[in-house]
Amino acid sequence: MKTDLLVDHIIKWLKDYAVNARINGFVVGISGGIDSAVTSTLCAKTGLEVLCLEMPIHQAASHVSRAEEHIAQLKQRFSNVQSARIDLTPVFEEFKTEVSLDGKASTVEMALANTRARLRMTTLYYHAGLKGLLVAGTGNKVEDFGVGFYTKYGDGGVDLSPIADLLKSEVYEIGRYLEVPESIMKAAPSDGLFGDARSDEDQIGASYDELEWAMAMNDLGKTVEDFEGREQEVFKIFKRFHTANMHKMIPIPICEIPDELR
Repeated sequence: MKTDLLVDHIIKWLKDYAVNARINGFVVGISGGIDSAVTSTLCAKTGLEVLCLEMPIHQAASHVSRAEEHIAQLKQRFSNVQSARIDLTPVFEEFKTEVSLDGKASTVEMALANTRARLRMTTLYYHAGLKGLLVAGTGNKVEDFGVGFYTKYGDGGVDLSPIADLLKSEVYEIGRYLEVPESIMKAAPSDGLFGDARSDEDQIGASYDELEWAMAMNDLGKTVEDFEGREQEVFKIFKRFHTANMHKMIPIPICEIPDELR
């Protein structure tokens, strides 16, 4: 991968898009993970205004410390970067008092996890509206188009996606080039939606390296019967997530009305 040229390409793409849209810059949600660290650094390198928002909701201490470290480093390196911390925990807790929590425990837990992501999306767009900024997405290719590992209208609700055509391994390579803090480079990827330190691999059942392999095999038209052992298990995991989350990856279905009914 021609990392230096690729980074320059993304920076130019971001800047051209914002300038053509007559927008001041970008707002990015900072989670303490590699994707948001790379995205915010790329945005900062455009020279346009960048607002980094930390939005904890019962967040694991390790996530908070990494987010704070990254924001501090970014502000030291780039004069166009500002930051704010919005504690959404009280909002989340108040929301829980107004909705029903009846149902299967795992279903309620997942619904509340997605609610966290949607509260953050609302917060990002509030600040984007105030300051004339674009919400920059932090999803990578495996998450956005492989397993659909994101929240619809949560972290999937963005204005533009600078790293969505990059595999997770490529995001890490860019992270090294951009001098992302070592604590983030070494941390296990996590969506941070459950208030603990569980990793993406814990939830999915496969690592990103394995998912990248499965995504490539799926693109080649391979089927479960083509593999055995761990490879077959991983491919089954990929296909299960890919199929179940396809509704996130395609346009919203529209009921088209026949002319004769108008």
